Amino acid sequence: MAWNIARIAKRSAPRSNGEFTAQSAMSSAQALSFCRIVENLDGIGFWSTDTDGNVLHLSGKAMTRLPDPGSAFGQPLTALFMQIDDAGESGRSLRFALSRRSRFERLAVCTGQEENRRWWLLSGEAQFDNAQHFTGFSGICSEITDDRRIAEENAKAAMHDPLTGLLNRRQMTRKIERTLSAYRPHKRPCATLLIDLDRFKQVNDTLGHSAGDALLKQVSERLLTILKDPETVCRLGGDEFQVLLPDVEDRGDLGNLAERIIAMISQPYSVEGSRCIIGASVGIAISPFDGTETDELLRNADLALYAAKHGGRGAFRFFSRELLTAAEDRRQLEEDLHDAINRGEFVLHYQPIVQCSTHAVTGAEALIRWNHPEQGQISPSLFIPIAEESALIRRIGDWVLRTACMEAAQWPRALRVAVNISPTHFSDPGFPASVTQALAASGLDPDRLELEITEGVFLAQGDEADARFKTLKALGVRLALDDFGTGYSSLGYLKSAPFDKIKIDQSFVKGATQTGSRNRAIIAAIVALAQALEMETTAEGIETHDQLDLMRELGVSQVQGYIYSRPLQPEAFLDGARQTDWGIEPEGPACQRQDRVSLFRWIGAIHEDFYYPVVLRNLSTTGALIEGLEDVPVGTRFVVYFGEGQLEVATVRRITGDKLGLEFDKTLVNDGTGGLCTRTRISPYDLISAGLPPDFEASTIRTPIGPRDGKVCVPAFTSTIGRKAIWGTQGTS
Repeated sequence: MAWNIARIAKRSAPRSNGEFTAQSAMSSAQALSFCRIVENLDGIGFWSTDTDGNVLHLSGKAMTRLPDPGSAFGQPLTALFMQIDDAGESGRSLRFALSRRSRFERLAVCTGQEENRRWWLLSGEAQFDNAQHFTGFSGICSEITDDRRIAEENAKAAMHDPLTGLLNRRQMTRKIERTLSAYRPHKRPCATLLIDLDRFKQVNDTLGHSAGDALLKQVSERLLTILKDPETVCRLGGDEFQVLLPDVEDRGDLGNLAERIIAMISQPYSVEGSRCIIGASVGIAISPFDGTETDELLRNADLALYAAKHGGRGAFRFFSRELLTAAEDRRQLEEDLHDAINRGEFVLHYQPIVQCSTHAVTGAEALIRWNHPEQGQISPSLFIPIAEESALIRRIGDWVLRTACMEAAQWPRALRVAVNISPTHFSDPGFPASVTQALAASGLDPDRLELEITEGVFLAQGDEADARFKTLKALGVRLALDDFGTGYSSLGYLKSAPFDKIKIDQSFVKGATQTGSRNRAIIAAIVALAQALEMETTAEGIETHDQLDLMRELGVSQVQGYIYSRPLQPEAFLDGARQTDWGIEPEGPACQRQDRVSLFRWIGAIHEDFYYPVVLRNLSTTGALIEGLEDVPVGTRFVVYFGEGQLEVATVRRITGDKLGLEFDKTLVNDGTGGLCTRTRISPYDLISAGLPPDFEASTIRTPIGPRDGKVCVPAFTSTIGRKAIWGTQGTS
């Protein structure tokens, strides 16, 4: 070994060129001494090879850190020090550096495998004798294992969420950008799901942030159980997660996956000894149809998530272009909503509440309506969520309370008026004062005011809800538990809160008369519970005689629904209230019908080289009823175009006049909102390349082109897309 050190020292000593000073010159003896000192340092060593690249020398300290020190001498340097994938300096390889027979510096290499792996920086220079014959390499190596591991840990921390270990937002965004960039030239699909936890805030507020963190870890574990690959799941922050699914476009499969995610996340959790129940909403967007750029795709997935959350939560929603329009409409509505009260655009309608056994009207539920000066009447399902988000709900709630009390005080009979109270409004410390002022200003008997409160107030308020209930009961008003059984039901609510009534949600009424439905048993249990607690019951959404008969049979106290009356304008309700014994005879269908999707909108029917505008009248998962074509034989094949790239191949199975009954080749799937959609969509690129103009949908789907009698064929484009769709060879997205 001494000979090798001396050899290295000799090669390492500065060569005199007449320019070195006396201080900078180093003798061979000094160089040898210096090399010995360096060689004894931990993690640093000298090495040399012969002309074939086999190891002649490796310092002892470095030798001891090899997986098999005894076999180092004589084996190729490239076998001892292996190249690593992310080696720096433009990815130079050790084999390439040695082949050049020149100097190389700080080349990253490693030794060993997995837990025994060590990382090194290798520097060396080719050696030549006096005749300029190549004699091998000499150099120095330094171990960087600790630095490397720290760097890897930092890199992992930069890419992963520290709480759950999932990818973080930054890394997922990069992953999406790379995927979309690679997929764009070949129009390959890529789906992304945004997941938002419902009711997570209540866990943080009631159990603390440590419990919330523990819950997020469990949620991430459940997501990985479903999705398997940790590189596809990300925690964006807070209670939001994201999933990336390359080469996935089937909306049936995506819908099923979303339902599995929602179902699994909604299962109870045990956190720090407490039982927690949360939910999830999912928004889905698919590239390239819903966006080819990262920002566009994520924005559209977020819009779909917003729609899912505000459609009732615990649901999924696919992005559609209607959501972009809805987002702009929502922004405009919020601006208009600020001035609606001052402009007097709100009005209350009253839906009668009827005694089930006698048909006598006992009161009414006050329902707000917005008469927009430009858009006409706007549904509360549109503007109430906006009001909740913008905190306008308190102002609107106060107006409803004042107006309902004022108008009810003018009724000639002592009928009760029920007012829905938002959880946000109920949580306002000034809410009891608002009720007091409304009663005082109107002179209404407090017993005639019934406040309908959902179970959400218990999660939002906790112990504060009990104090608020006592304050309200001290005023003399009545309390009704609204939508019982649809949210976070607990018998503890009924034990602690002084309710006078339980309202049975229409979701239980619907289907209760069908054979095998459990809704009947649920309603019977609610009625029995209410009777035991000396409470009344009101069933909502009664529309048919068989539903009404069932409510009577089960002992429901009161009902409301279209079978008795739709919501009435104040004047119409006042006219009814003037009757001494106001009763309403039930009118409606004998029994509940199966759900049907009845429609009336223009779609396209493509047959060979021609496009025909037709009217869609009925739609199911397996077929449709269209109107507008005549003299079409049974068995004719069409490509039905629903808009937004949705095409499905169908066969004519029955004919009645100009109405055609179609059977689809592939069943439609749930779109997450109770509607239907095709499993896949035709890419905009393919639609245009097949001859469709860019404004095809605007000009042919939303407005008719050509006569409706079906006798004139309207050429739309070449037969390419029609034939490809029929034979199943079209490109999809």
